[in-house]
Amino acid sequence: MAASPSRPSSAPSAIPSENPAGGVGVAPLGLALVTGVPLLAAALFLAAALSWWALPDRTASLAAIAAAGAFLLMAILGVFWLRQAAARTAVLRAVVEAVPDALAVAAADGRLLAANGAFAALANAADATRVVDILAHHCREGADTQRLRDLEEAVRRGEGGEAFVVVVDDASGQAGGVGRPAPRLVVARPLAAAGQAGLSEWRVRSGGAIPVAGSHPWRELWDLAPLGVMLVDGAGTLLRVNLTLADWLGHTRDLLEDGSRHLRDLLATPPLGELFPGRLAGMAEVELAAARAAPLRASVLHVASSPGGSLIFLGDLTRETAREEELRRAEQRFQRFFQFAPTGFAFVDGEFRLAECNPTFLTMADLRLGDVQGEPIASLFQPEHRANLLARLGEVLEGRQPAGAGGGMGTPVEARLRGASGAVVHVYSRRFDGEGDGDRGLILHLVDMTAQKNLEAQFVQSQKMQAIGQLAGGVAHDFNNLLTAMIGFCDLLLLRHKPGDQSFSDIMQIKQNANRAANLVRQLLAFSRQQTLQPRVLSITDVLAELSNLLRRLIGENIELRMLHGRDTGLVRVDQGQLEQVIINLAVNARDAMPKGGRLTIVTGNLHTTEPIRHETEEMPPGDWVVVEVIDTGIGIPPENLQRIFEPFFSTKEVGSGTGLGLSTVYGIVRQTGGFVFVESKPGEGAKFSIHLPRLDEKAAQAAPAEEAKDKAAADLTGMGTVLLVEDEDAVRVFGARALRNKGYTVLEARSGEEALDLLQGERGGDVDLIVTDVVMPQMDGPTMIEQVRRFRPDVKVIFISGYAEDRFRHSLKDGAVVDFLPKPFSLKQLAAKVKEVMEGAPRTTG
Repeated sequence: MAASPSRPSSAPSAIPSENPAGGVGVAPLGLALVTGVPLLAAALFLAAALSWWALPDRTASLAAIAAAGAFLLMAILGVFWLRQAAARTAVLRAVVEAVPDALAVAAADGRLLAANGAFAALANAADATRVVDILAHHCREGADTQRLRDLEEAVRRGEGGEAFVVVVDDASGQAGGVGRPAPRLVVARPLAAAGQAGLSEWRVRSGGAIPVAGSHPWRELWDLAPLGVMLVDGAGTLLRVNLTLADWLGHTRDLLEDGSRHLRDLLATPPLGELFPGRLAGMAEVELAAARAAPLRASVLHVASSPGGSLIFLGDLTRETAREEELRRAEQRFQRFFQFAPTGFAFVDGEFRLAECNPTFLTMADLRLGDVQGEPIASLFQPEHRANLLARLGEVLEGRQPAGAGGGMGTPVEARLRGASGAVVHVYSRRFDGEGDGDRGLILHLVDMTAQKNLEAQFVQSQKMQAIGQLAGGVAHDFNNLLTAMIGFCDLLLLRHKPGDQSFSDIMQIKQNANRAANLVRQLLAFSRQQTLQPRVLSITDVLAELSNLLRRLIGENIELRMLHGRDTGLVRVDQGQLEQVIINLAVNARDAMPKGGRLTIVTGNLHTTEPIRHETEEMPPGDWVVVEVIDTGIGIPPENLQRIFEPFFSTKEVGSGTGLGLSTVYGIVRQTGGFVFVESKPGEGAKFSIHLPRLDEKAAQAAPAEEAKDKAAADLTGMGTVLLVEDEDAVRVFGARALRNKGYTVLEARSGEEALDLLQGERGGDVDLIVTDVVMPQMDGPTMIEQVRRFRPDVKVIFISGYAEDRFRHSLKDGAVVDFLPKPFSLKQLAAKVKEVMEGAPRTTG
């Protein structure tokens, strides 16, 4: 609204020159005073002087001259003062004219008393004398005019105020000229002037911008608000916008506030008919036409209308939608964490009832959400674990159980979920107090510990079986020494007592019972996996075919035997005698489980697995396996016995009906062969034993060495040569020495390894052709002794004898050591045959 730079700065004559604030007007009164008063004073002084010369009364003339001189002096001083005041008034007027706003002073009745040049330009084109009428002439009829009337009324009440209007500046300075519409802020306030009441100051701000922050502290809040804000008049013309809305639309604020923009221009798809703020208030969502982007979706949050205009608040739905999308994705990510977490999550209310849980929790419990939601959490666990669980949850809920370090979940409770195969879980709990609604509950984390518990049980079972195996091996070693002497001396007695002798039958009874004892010892060694195996490449089908007749005799006529062989059953590398013993033991156990008859089924086949198979405490690695299943329809095995059936001497049969070594032997033989044996059973439904043996591929089967022919018993067991027998058990040594002497050998005896070394280094040491030595002896064992003997007698032949298996000591031998071995207990015939075989053959060494 500021005047054009070419407009003169002086006010037109139509504008009164009085200064209501007490200043002096510029014309014409000031000019008369400055020029007329000095002339009048000079004329009076001249008249007084002439009167003194012409009149006789000189005294009166002198008084007149003095008065005229004083008047002349006062006139000169007054002129000087008036010139100073005029100069100050000119400076003040120049300052007022320099203000870019249009300024005016109105009387109590609203008439224009004084104005600067910017306001004078409006008054010249208005043909009006009242300030409000002058401004209304340049504004649109309607809302703008009414706002000015309301502002005038506020000034009369002594309040003042502001009003936004759209003013058309007269570009030519003449009435009726076409100007540019622009929004203006009209500010009016009362003035207190001495001697005059009801004066008011009117200011029309130029530029159309929001006042600076110094004048209006809310400017920064207006511009930095996260909402789009605009001010429109009653007809919908855009008056003001904040920077946020201008940024959304991609326009400068000056362009949007030039007075030519209507509310309709901001909409990408404006509605039909007239668009005014009240109608916009009824629209929940609009599309704003952005300058350099796609239309912007915005929500109409609020429309506040007043006489000065309508404030419209808009929310950016496009960005809000993006935020909602990001929130939705965040919720989806959290939902994935919640749904797919390997840990079970559950929310429990203050009454310990399940409110919500994730699928992992339901999978652990093998339940559906609809079946357990709202149910007591304790009902999902085994009855024996509920009391302890509820006690801990109560402590956590009441705050008596401290959280773990760093705000963790505290110490877990171990419990088992309900069901026959319920998982063992660690339950971590933490209290939550809701979100200000006073509600409280617990967050539970359930970690499945079943696999770890199985590993722990497997480790404990392995440790137990290993300890029992070591015990069994030690017992077997001691028993074998005793049995060797018993069987050996029986053989010596039988040399003197022929079948017709009265003592022959007694000696045979002793030997037969000793052999039975030896069979028990072999079963102990089989369980401890310490027996010596002679594996060969075999077909399971062929072995079972040869064994079928024996099995039918063993199980009896009241039990049906069925054999189902799979097609192309693979080859295995096993000890045939040990495999037959496994099948026989399982068949005998099945027979005893079917006292009233039933059916025994043996099924063979192949199994290929790419994942480990876990069964109780055993885990079978992936690979190719040949499977033999022995299935009966007997009484079954109680669950509490399934973990113990492979333990030695564990038996559910009556006293005297079994040794308790049958299944332990099966376990030991299969595990030593590299296989696995699993059992499945339910009381009253029979049992199934599954034997898995490693399957040989075709290349391994073809590369396997051909089966060696069985050694034929030597017809003549006599021989010649010197044999050194080293044995710490006197009975075994005495028997062995007598047996070899009876066969023609010269026998030297030694009770220990040290004694044997002394003898070999003595006079007769060079005559020794063969050393027969025990493996386990006090102080110096057999392998250590032979190692020292090789230093001075590298060609001597050696036979090891032991109650342990050959594999037990093989690892202690160094390269080049002999491996001829004779296990205890052995008979006279076996000892003589082995000695003759080694004496007549070349020494065998490790390959």
